Amino acid sequence: MREIKTVSLIGLGAIGAFAAPGLNQLLGENFRIIAGSDRKKRLETNGVIINEKHYQFHVVAPEEETGYADLAIFAVKNTQLSQAIKDMRNQIGPDTIVMSLLNGVTSEKHIGAAFYPENVLVSVIRVPSLNQNGRIRYPEESGMISFGEARNEKLSDKVKAVKRLFDLADIRYEIPEDMLRNMWLKYMTNVSENQLCAILGVPYKGFAVSLDHIEVMRETAAREVIAIAQKKGIHLSDRDLEERIGIVRKLLPQGKPSTLQDIEAGRKTEVETFAGDVIRMGREVGVATPYNEIFYHMICALEEKNEGKFD
Repeated sequence: MREIKTVSLIGLGAIGAFAAPGLNQLLGENFRIIAGSDRKKRLETNGVIINEKHYQFHVVAPEEETGYADLAIFAVKNTQLSQAIKDMRNQIGPDTIVMSLLNGVTSEKHIGAAFYPENVLVSVIRVPSLNQNGRIRYPEESGMISFGEARNEKLSDKVKAVKRLFDLADIRYEIPEDMLRNMWLKYMTNVSENQLCAILGVPYKGFAVSLDHIEVMRETAAREVIAIAQKKGIHLSDRDLEERIGIVRKLLPQGKPSTLQDIEAGRKTEVETFAGDVIRMGREVGVATPYNEIFYHMICALEEKNEGKFD
């Protein structure tokens, strides 16, 4: 059986921190955090705090030639993907398995175009994490990585190798039979929930109390994603939206999705990956996306506000 002995991860933030402790405990120095210049110095000097525990990881600069990793994990924001691809070039060879934990449905395509597309697994992470000034928190009993080939009726050698690694590192995971559908299901929730919370400046509680307004917008935006997915042969339907209603109303009331966290912190958001990609894909397959067009311009305007353009 294929064995993963070295892992390189880029993006030690709210997402990367979910897998990092377990991989570090299992692999030690063979678990590498890829970071350059000032960030490398900060991580080496200060480490990172995850769920109130201090960690010091093995940090490797992008230009260092350590040999190719057996597994490379991308856990940056989509706004940082282009640079991350450049920074990972010394880590990814023809036999390196690659996973992208980024939001959206396009990062695998971009990473595959830069390296070896046949080695890129389809991956999604679901974890309610919060990163505040380098202190990362998430409920230890929740969170999961979904991964695999596009379909997983029979597990490939790559999938089996990652499965064994995650078992040994005690990282929660699932391998859905239809991984593309799983990825698009999360995309639907990000597009409809993540963006609305950012625009309105409200936590998840809004979906439970504003049934005549916020809930209507959520469902309408989600249906735009469902329509695009169906045109692409992805098996999403209104049934998925109906099942999500019960889930979203049980989310942590004061929890905040990543786009709202970005707006509040004055950071660039992933609006291009959410509304931007919905608009572009909608035009490609002939699906109208009026709600996401409005979402796109409103979030871009909020970014302009953060930049001081209205002062």
